[in-house]
Amino acid sequence: MDLSVWYLVGAVLVFFMQCGFAMVEAGFTRAKNAGNIIMKNLMDFCIGTVVFILLGYGIMNSENYFFGLIGKPEYQMFTDFYGFDWSNFFFQLVFCATAATIVSGAMAERTKFLAYCVYSGVISAVIYPIEAGWVWNGQGWLVGLGYVDFAGSSVIHMVGGLSALVGAWMLGPRLGKYTREKDGTLRVNAIPGHSLTLGALGCFILWFCWYGFNGGAAADTAQLAQILGNTTLAPAVATFVCMVFTWKRGGKPDASMCLNASLAGLVGITAPGALGGDVAYEPVDVEDLAPVTLAGAPAAGHPQGGMTKLTIICREERFSALREAMAAIGVTGMTVSRVMGCGAQMGKVGQYRGVKMSMHLLPKLQVDIVVAKVDPALVVAAAEQVLRTGNQGDGKIFLTHVDNAVKVRTGEMDYDALQDD
Repeated sequence: MDLSVWYLVGAVLVFFMQCGFAMVEAGFTRAKNAGNIIMKNLMDFCIGTVVFILLGYGIMNSENYFFGLIGKPEYQMFTDFYGFDWSNFFFQLVFCATAATIVSGAMAERTKFLAYCVYSGVISAVIYPIEAGWVWNGQGWLVGLGYVDFAGSSVIHMVGGLSALVGAWMLGPRLGKYTREKDGTLRVNAIPGHSLTLGALGCFILWFCWYGFNGGAAADTAQLAQILGNTTLAPAVATFVCMVFTWKRGGKPDASMCLNASLAGLVGITAPGALGGDVAYEPVDVEDLAPVTLAGAPAAGHPQGGMTKLTIICREERFSALREAMAAIGVTGMTVSRVMGCGAQMGKVGQYRGVKMSMHLLPKLQVDIVVAKVDPALVVAAAEQVLRTGNQGDGKIFLTHVDNAVKVRTGEMDYDALQDD
């Protein structure tokens, strides 16, 4: 059977992986960064296409290689348009875009868009064409050593993974991801994504597209069937193992971990490999706040010796530090809401589809705390210490006297309603 048409269908599926990556990254990160992530995945392919046709493909597929390391740029797509191998060009183009977009997820929520555009252009124009030529151009030095990469395990996943590792190492973890305890140990803080549904959709899209990724280079239908079978077994087993592990460890299965496990299984079988997983590390220090215990009730700092409500408006990425600071001074109860707003500066006013906006509402967190035992002045001081960066948008703190409170479960009122059993 002639698989030339399937070769192009596989390339189309690999292109659609851009959608899957965009949905996975957007769903598993915070809503305020969705626009940045969508644009990065879009421009990975668009910038990559421009530089790959102008330089990258000519280097990778050159018939004149220097010492098996780098090819002399050639431009048959311009000099011989109808005789040019457009099938191979399109297949390599979508693979190049996939290698580039692997880095986006590793550096999500802490990369400026312009810097990412520069990276995307460099990897598509130079890095991928050179290293892919070593393996997939007959004159490459690795080909001369007998090296084989059937589905891009090293050309795409290893190079993309190493680039992601370097980027993540340079940037460090997201703010608030880690907390250093007093004894020097580290605690990992969860930063939940805003949409498990989007993340799941992205994982299913990637699984579907992986059939083209692994199966696009099949030589015949028998080999294609084997590839598709293995590409199904690996993520299914990886997801099942992850479900059992998280269920046993945490008391219930973890949906987000299981979705990531399916992707780990797909990457693992691309090599193929026996084990797959991901690791996160590199902590950042959070300034320690000494716990303060105030005996008696209520604290002297409260109006009329009663209760005070503090409403803290802050950046989402600073919430982990705020939460740790509150726990350190004895505040354990709070209500957290996602809100939109701006200060007197009207937000960073921009444009939407060419129309200037008079006000730009920014995503914030509203943290409501009612204290009766802890001095509200101490709460304010602790919050200021961890929230202040000196830039616009650090937030505000509002203090309001509370006349009374009722604990629904017990019927206790006033000061007693705020105390634990």
